[in-house]
Formats: sequence, C-alpha cells, structure tokens
Amino acid sequence: MPILCKIHRGDFIESIHVAYAVVVNGEGEIVYSSGDPHYLTCVRSTLKPFQASATVKEGATKAVGFTPAESALMCASHNGEDIHVKTAESMLKKIGYDTSHYECGTHLPYDKESKIKLIRNDEKPSALHNNCSGKHAGMLCLAKHLQEDPKGYTDPDHPVQQLIMKQVKRFSELDEFPLVTDGCSAPVPFLPLFNIALMYQKFASGNYDELNTLFDAVTSNPYLIAGKDRFDTDFIEVMDGEAVTKVGGEGVRGLGIRTTKGEVYGIALKVLDGNQRCNPIATMAVLAEMGLLTRDQSEKLSSYKKIVLRNHRKIETGKIAVEL
Repeated sequence: MPILCKIHRGDFIESIHVAYAVVVNGEGEIVYSSGDPHYLTCVRSTLKPFQASATVKEGATKAVGFTPAESALMCASHNGEDIHVKTAESMLKKIGYDTSHYECGTHLPYDKESKIKLIRNDEKPSALHNNCSGKHAGMLCLAKHLQEDPKGYTDPDHPVQQLIMKQVKRFSELDEFPLVTDGCSAPVPFLPLFNIALMYQKFASGNYDELNTLFDAVTSNPYLIAGKDRFDTDFIEVMDGEAVTKVGGEGVRGLGIRTTKGEVYGIALKVLDGNQRCNPIATMAVLAEMGLLTRDQSEKLSSYKKIVLRNHRKIETGKIAVEL
C-alpha cells in the first residue's frame, strides 16, 4: 500500500495525495517500502549533495578555502534570506567570479520577509537569491579548479557535469539513466526510488570522504540548507548530527539517518502528484513506522506530524493526516 495523505475539511476527506517511500539498510537491502520502491522519478534538488561531492572530491573547495557553511550551501535549496545571499556572495568572491557567471537564473526569495524587503526597497532579486545559488557556486568552483571555461558549465558535456555524473553513477550504482534539465538549468537524472535511498544511505554511512565532509558541513549548518520555517532545517537541527535530509522539486525527498545501534538507513520518498504540502508529514510517518526517532526528537518535530489547516481568518478548517 502507498502512503495516503488525506486532506480533511471538517469531518470529510476533501482530497488525497499519494506517496511512495523506500528504506534501505547498509547492505543495500530494502527493509521497508510503501508503494513501488523502484518507482522512477526525477531526483531534482535531492541530488545536490552528490553534485557537490564532485567539487569536494576534486579538492576544489579546499583550494579556494570554502568554510563548512559555504560547503553546506552547495547542498541547499535555500530561502534567499540574507545569510544565504551573503554566503553565496562570499563563495563567488573566493572563486574570483561574479553573478554574471551564474547560469541558474533569478527568482524572488522563498522567504516572505526577504521578498517584501526587496519590494519595499525597490530592488530586484539577483541570482544570489536563487535557491540553487550555492550549488552553482560549487559548480563554478569546480570549473575554476579544472581550469576550464566556466561558460556552459551546466551543459551535460561540460567537464564539470561529466565529473558530477561520474559521482552519481558511483553512488546510485547505476551505469545509465535518463538526463533532463532541472529548474536551474543543470542536468538532472531520473532514478528509481531504491537507488536514491542507496545514495542517502551512503551519504550518512561515514564511508566516503567527500560525503563525510558534506555530511559534517550540513549537520553543523542546518540553517544554510533551507532556512526559516523549513522542514529540512528543523529536522537536521533536531537530529543533532545524526541525520540529513534534502527535499527536491515535485515532492521528492532523500534522507540518511544513523541510529543509536550503529545502523545507517537511507530513505527516499516521492509524492506522486508533486505537491509538497504532505512531504514532511509523510516523511515523519515513515520514520515513526521504522522507529527511527526518539521520543524527544519526535516531540520536537511534532508540528510536522499533523498539519492543521486554517482559513484566512485563522479558523481551523481541517487537517492533513497520513495513513500507511
């Protein structure tokens, strides 16, 4: 059975989001699945840590002196708050490039206050506000380290993307996969959920130097990964160095978690209709089903276990609840 995220209005079910999830252990075995564990989906931003791993592996981040916070931003889908913008700006400065080298495009910050601030000041957003600005700074860093022309660094044939896909093949254990274009113009693959879970098990396993560097950077700088009122940031912060998670567009999520018994699990989840509103609550349901959270951790993340729906007058109209 898939995960059913039921949207209640009053005592009635108004709509349902369907999600698939799979959990793998350190032996690469499926220990839990809901729905099709081999469902093929676009990885979207859930791929970011593995894209960043190529830059770390080649020694590019060390060469320019990226801090752990800057390395964490390479893995982020951030809100575009001041801390995110300034961190990306610092990364570009260390590389010796500016925003004209970015190929990610521009959009308003996800963060409401940051968006309002720009509008009130009659300022336009820059590529630094793009939620992928850290990832693209990492790609530019790799291009600079390879002494390659940064122009076209998002093209699948560019040496930067060739090295990234080499890492993706290594960690996904797949030799071939279809490539498409992500929202930020970089190539991104379609992968089975099982293989995404494998990748996140490796991310948390402690067995790969480049992933260890990024795991430590992310867990020590959770605010850089997303920002205010975001599940990724709140979850990583509560887990206190024992887990990472990364959302992706169209309802994808990857998660790697270390248990007190020394086990390491990788989890992949996909909301089939792409709606993000039940992504955190479905993730929490899988973690609860597997007993992967302590009571204290579960309580600290309680706001993501049942979502209350309110109208424009703040009157409670319903809730989002999950069935496994």
